Amino acid sequence: MKLFQAYHFLIFLSLTAVSVADPKYSKPACNGTCGGVRIPYPFGIGAKCAVNKWYIVDCNSSTPHLSALNHLEIMSVNLEDQVVIVNTPKIVDCQIPGQNSNQTMSIDLCRSPFLFSKSHNKFVVEGCGTAVMMDHGSALTGCSTSCHNDTVNDKDNCLGVTCCETIIPRHLKSYSINLTGMERQGGDGTCRSALLVDKNSSVANYTSFIPVSLLWTLSDLDNDHVNCCSSYGSKEILKVDMGNGTTLDTWKCSYHRPFVGNSYLEGGCNATEECARCEGDHGSCYYTRIYDVDGLAGEWNFTCFHIPSYNDGSFMAVFYSLVAGVIITSGVGLIAIIYTSYRLIKRTITKRRRKSIFKRINGGLLLKQQENIDPSLVDKTILFTSRQLTKATDNFNENRILGKGGQGTVYKGMLADGRIVAIKKSKLIDESQLEQFINEVVILSQVNHRNVVKLLGCCLETEVPLLVSEFIPNGTLYDRIHDESHEFPLSLNMRLQIATEVAQALAYLHSATSFPIYHRDIKTTNILLDDKYRAKISDFGTSRFVSVDQTHLTTLVKGTLGYLDPEYFQSNQFTDKSDVYSFGVVMVELLTGEVPISLTRFGENRSLVAHFMLAMEEGRVMSIFESLVIKEGSRGELLVLANLAMRCLNPIGRNRPTMKEVATELEIIRTSHIPYKVHTNIEQVMHSEEISMLSCGESTSTFLSFDDRITQ
Repeated sequence: MKLFQAYHFLIFLSLTAVSVADPKYSKPACNGTCGGVRIPYPFGIGAKCAVNKWYIVDCNSSTPHLSALNHLEIMSVNLEDQVVIVNTPKIVDCQIPGQNSNQTMSIDLCRSPFLFSKSHNKFVVEGCGTAVMMDHGSALTGCSTSCHNDTVNDKDNCLGVTCCETIIPRHLKSYSINLTGMERQGGDGTCRSALLVDKNSSVANYTSFIPVSLLWTLSDLDNDHVNCCSSYGSKEILKVDMGNGTTLDTWKCSYHRPFVGNSYLEGGCNATEECARCEGDHGSCYYTRIYDVDGLAGEWNFTCFHIPSYNDGSFMAVFYSLVAGVIITSGVGLIAIIYTSYRLIKRTITKRRRKSIFKRINGGLLLKQQENIDPSLVDKTILFTSRQLTKATDNFNENRILGKGGQGTVYKGMLADGRIVAIKKSKLIDESQLEQFINEVVILSQVNHRNVVKLLGCCLETEVPLLVSEFIPNGTLYDRIHDESHEFPLSLNMRLQIATEVAQALAYLHSATSFPIYHRDIKTTNILLDDKYRAKISDFGTSRFVSVDQTHLTTLVKGTLGYLDPEYFQSNQFTDKSDVYSFGVVMVELLTGEVPISLTRFGENRSLVAHFMLAMEEGRVMSIFESLVIKEGSRGELLVLANLAMRCLNPIGRNRPTMKEVATELEIIRTSHIPYKVHTNIEQVMHSEEISMLSCGESTSTFLSFDDRITQ
């Protein structure tokens, strides 16, 4: 009887469908709808549910309103297009028969993070008249209607007779409309209106209010309050062309595959229904973009990639049916034979599955990229088995997690020979994530430097690739600088040593490898500290090789807010001097003990670079240095360090020093430094300094607060 109960239980398990979790759109404990309108984060009903005050939604009488924006009614929020559609009053001007009139209407979004969307609105004129849209006195666009006694019955189309429409040339913060009326032939009076309206809406359907699309933007201040759903995408830096020679810096949570839910919430993305079915059937789902003739992203192409598995429902059903049949016809004596056969089938299918994944997914990409650099690398790369790494991490136990990042999770593991290692488990088997993983393998296979994390090998026989590297015990430089819980803070001597070692490693990458390597994401979280507090540069997922004769890489902008080279941000051209800029930010972090983007500083000074440059220009840089740094360093050497950092942060890349020059200067400063020298005239140094600075042009900051950027 127990055997038959077990049999029915196993059949039940094999037929159980995979459930899909409900997608999240709002923050936990926050209401996600108001009157049938979905309110997704970064918008939120109530202050604690929104990313900032501008995104707070009031839900009154089941109608959502933007409280900070004149209580405009929200009709819908589109996360993909980054627009919110709001209802705005429709202003109508009815003229007196026989007279022309002129009326001006103005709308201003002031210092809000919203703009009138160029792509999602159109300019419409109704009635008899001419309207011109203006921005601060300059004409942007216009439209003029023709008026006859004939009536136009097609209200859904604007064909020029008593109605015309046109596009707006750029995103707008404000605009005004000059509306001039004319008499209809026959002398009877008429009403007219000129308005901006969402392009997918028909003006004829609205009498007193009209829908308008507002592009919403996020500033660097919002960066710490949004964790993009990294399983499906990442933060993408954007530049909004304001059309008047200026741009607005913003960012969004972009995605590289379809999902259900909200990409602005960590863990807010779920697999699509088709992908869930595929994975429930023990497959792996892949998406690729289909682009239209203009090169714009279109629909997604879906593929369900199946690899035979012993967990497949049909296999299990057949197996358990076989067990039941044997029990009924031949008795329990043959169960041992059936069980042995089952184990053999399981082992065979698992082996074939791993081999298939290795060849078709991971191995192909790795071999192709490595052979392009150096064919001998294929034989040099150590390949671990999934069994080895599963055992090393206690089946990837959560207690072994060292950290989580955009590319995956890092576990602490111990190999069979007793070595302690760090095992990086990639988040996805998506092609874009795989490319970063393989890129890191290829880069680190080329590098052999004491201040670069050493690659030990990788595992390519699992669906999620694994990277094995040396274990670095003392965490990140960021934690050691900014975490006040550490009992012993980093001394100035240790900071000088770390800065020198990082500079030497970057100089090696730029000029001593067979192909120059640009790291592209230098920051204190990517600098690890070993047991002797020696620096180790890590995370080469976005790094790139360049040929010896190349001066730059033209790429999509990637990097971290606060460390990003403004010249690269403006031109999309990454050079070795872009790494120099990021290193300059690290130097300022080491000297000041402050974070690159701070909510406690005001305006433009929220950027550490801008804060530092302003202090240099005003001759008070010592006042922003960390007290420990001032105690242990002489005034002369600290000002030399400040000048070196200033040169690294020069807005013009060609005026920055090379990493080799920086490393040489730091080594001189480090060797001449007298550790733990305490100066008694600290206050005098802080208040009466005369700094001889190198000229580096006007100090600028790429990432300003939203309000500050609008006023510039």
